[in-house]
Amino acid sequence: MAEAEAQAQENYKILVVDDEPDLEPLMLQRMRRSIRSGRYSFVFAHNGLEALEVLQREEDIDMVLSDINMPQMDGLTLLEQIPKVDPNVRSVIISAYGDMKNIRTAMNRGAFDFVTKPLDFEDLQVTIERTLRNMAEWREALMSRDKLVALQNELDVARTMQQSILPTQFPVGSDYKVFGKMQAARNVGGDFFDVLYLTDNRVGLAVADVSDKGVPAALFMMSSRTLLKGAAIGLDAPGLVLKEVNDLLLENNEGAMFVTVLYAVYEPSTRQLTYANGGHNTPLVIHKDGSTELLPLTGGIALGVFPEYDFEQTTVTLQSGDTVVFYTDGVTEAMNADGDQFGIEPLQELFGANPLHDPEEVTNAVFDAVNAFAGETPQSDDITCLSFCCSEA
Repeated sequence: MAEAEAQAQENYKILVVDDEPDLEPLMLQRMRRSIRSGRYSFVFAHNGLEALEVLQREEDIDMVLSDINMPQMDGLTLLEQIPKVDPNVRSVIISAYGDMKNIRTAMNRGAFDFVTKPLDFEDLQVTIERTLRNMAEWREALMSRDKLVALQNELDVARTMQQSILPTQFPVGSDYKVFGKMQAARNVGGDFFDVLYLTDNRVGLAVADVSDKGVPAALFMMSSRTLLKGAAIGLDAPGLVLKEVNDLLLENNEGAMFVTVLYAVYEPSTRQLTYANGGHNTPLVIHKDGSTELLPLTGGIALGVFPEYDFEQTTVTLQSGDTVVFYTDGVTEAMNADGDQFGIEPLQELFGANPLHDPEEVTNAVFDAVNAFAGETPQSDDITCLSFCCSEA
């Protein structure tokens, strides 16, 4: 608790690089609470050359938030230069909406994440916090580097970094709530989930599981998550999103790894959930009365296997009080001491007698049930659950 409070009080200095004169007063106004609390302080530059001068002059910059298109030195060139000044600074790029080419280039040059114009300051603050959290974990790892004498220590660091990119703040709409959690196995793995802010108040929901375990799976997981986010920003249809990510993963997949993904988009005005399934576990719908049903299959395969694959999608209309539970096979395939698997039936029966309508309570109930079933049996796979609840009318 004391460590968390100390981290919350720590001041972070953020360098904002953009040639638009209106951004500086707007940033200071929208981030005024974090500035007053001492959480953030900002310095500004108008192009890449000015930014490098600031980085060389002020050695306590924690993060760079940079536009791409600027005079004298653009943001992509700046990304190549930042590690030469300070390799531990985290960078977030500001991109035009749907500009996948520049986003991919930025990620290849070391950007940790990206946001799109026009800036959504709620999404920006979530991105900043996630970036700073990752940076803090990285710095802690560097401080402990000399003490790492075994592979398990390295895996622990990798797992911590893997956890740091998962959402910890969740959107709340007028008729929905979301909550997710991932419980890593002893070694790093490849599970992840994400909640995406989309246009027209829509929300994107993703849960995925990379093949294999260990550091390669964790790295493939981070790449898959970044590509999924970029494709979801640029494309509306979940089926097209999975097709885009599949094709991008296949461009450089020497390890022949693959990832199962369930990606869905919720439209609040109609309560319609449109989803495509790339070889992943079928989501479970819990109705208001405690009855359950699995969503219809869409027949997709894992991503990273076959090129030019067309992923089908389907749409369902959720009812007031419905909860959709997205999960990985770490839930259904959790084993007890006798070698029995948890399965889908206990998950369906879990809420029959006591339906829950809060996503955090639903997610925690799933974890409690799985852990109670496994008992003292060592966890062999990551366990991930993302719950989406339609509020009762």
